[in-house]
Amino acid sequence: MRKPLLLLLAAVPLAVASCGPHATPSPEERLRVVATTTLVADVVHQVGGEHIALTTLLPVGVDPHAFEPRPQDLAAVAEAEVVFANGAGLEAFLPPLLESAGGKARLVEVSEGIALLPLPGGDEHGTGDPHTWMDPNNVLVWVENITRALTEADPAHAEDYRANAEAYAGELRALDAWIREQVTQIPPARRKLVTDHAVFGYFAQEYGFEQIGAVIASFSTDAAPSARELATLEDTIRQYEVPAIFVGANVNSALAEQIAADTGVRLVRVYTGSLSEPTGEAGSYLAFMRYNVSAIVEALK
Repeated sequence: MRKPLLLLLAAVPLAVASCGPHATPSPEERLRVVATTTLVADVVHQVGGEHIALTTLLPVGVDPHAFEPRPQDLAAVAEAEVVFANGAGLEAFLPPLLESAGGKARLVEVSEGIALLPLPGGDEHGTGDPHTWMDPNNVLVWVENITRALTEADPAHAEDYRANAEAYAGELRALDAWIREQVTQIPPARRKLVTDHAVFGYFAQEYGFEQIGAVIASFSTDAAPSARELATLEDTIRQYEVPAIFVGANVNSALAEQIAADTGVRLVRVYTGSLSEPTGEAGSYLAFMRYNVSAIVEALK
């Protein structure tokens, strides 16, 4: 009888180790979480780490203003315990999707608590500018909202969520300091932004830029400019001697290309509503912001 007993005792440490606090939880043990955009998903992942099973609704490169949910998205939302959205009117597709999924999941809008900028031109699509992620100080608010929601949904791992959040907040503060340093390379008189749509409002406010015009004078890429609006934009570009138009990497750039040709300015690609592939140049929120700031500084300095 001694041999089986010794084998059993030898197996105990292995069993204990496999169930210990540092063991990677199985998919069944993780909190089921859905995020709408790749940007929201990245920040949720930074806080949730290994304790969440995360599904992202929008594929890389898809414009959140024009997204239409698929059957697998309905299934993911129906099974989720928490759904994280940007909020501020960005995800027009979400309310009917949640209703169709049965309304079981808790909806958390990560931009809640941020003072929203007014929409350009009195745009009626929402209550304020939804592009809150263009300022990392706003993403600090995201982190607080995400941490609170995860600790409430999964209190057993609250300590880990808070530790992850604290570490990531430090990276966001370092990003903010880096942006301020980079911006000093641009003379104040040249800190003027023309974009494909009104996406850089929070960035402009925080870092001393002026968003003087957009190809589509709206927060949404779904809007269509008039010939008069385009002519006015070209006059503005000439008046302020703007050297570049910044266009989202995944939007139709035909109008911006025409304006650039008419005015003789550069067309500069940036990332706006989506990250790149994980291995790409904007594969995380931190990389996304660093890429955009580097592109803006290089074009305007």
